[in-house]
Amino acid sequence: MNDSPDVEVWATAISTNSTNGRQIIFRYAKELRLSFDRSVQPDRIIIVWKYVSENGQPNPDEHSDMNQLEDVLERVLQGSQLATLALVSTGENLREWTYYAQSEDVFIERLNLALEDMPPFPIDIYTAHDPTWSMYMWFRSDNPKT
Repeated sequence: MNDSPDVEVWATAISTNSTNGRQIIFRYAKELRLSFDRSVQPDRIIIVWKYVSENGQPNPDEHSDMNQLEDVLERVLQGSQLATLALVSTGENLREWTYYAQSEDVFIERLNLALEDMPPFPIDIYTAHDPTWSMYMWFRSDNPKT
C-alpha cells in the first residue's frame, strides 16, 4: 500500500469524537515530491465504503477487503502517474480514499479494469474538479501538527 511515486512521506493522524469517543484514523501524504505539480492531477476522486460497526471501525474481514481494494487499485495505477492517493480516512462507519487524477474518465476506466474479475465491493464514487487540491489542502491546514 501507498507506493505512489509522488508521495515522499506518509503520516497518520487520529481524530476523536468528543461525544462518543469514536476515532477516525487518517493516513495521508505528508510530503509530496518537490518537483510534483499538483495541477497535473486536477480531478478529485473519492471512493467511499460504508459499513456498520458498534465502535465505528471496520471488522477484521471488512478491513482485509478494504486493503485488498486499495492494493488492486495501486497495482493498476502504479508507475503511471495517472493518480495520487492523497488521503485515506477510516472511522464512524466509513472509509474514504481520496485520489487526485489526471483524468476522471481514465481513472474510472482503470478502476473498472482492476475490479472486473473480483467480487463487487460496496463502494460509491464521487468526483469533482479540484485543480488546487483544495480538500487535501484544507485537511492539511486543519491539522497543523501533521
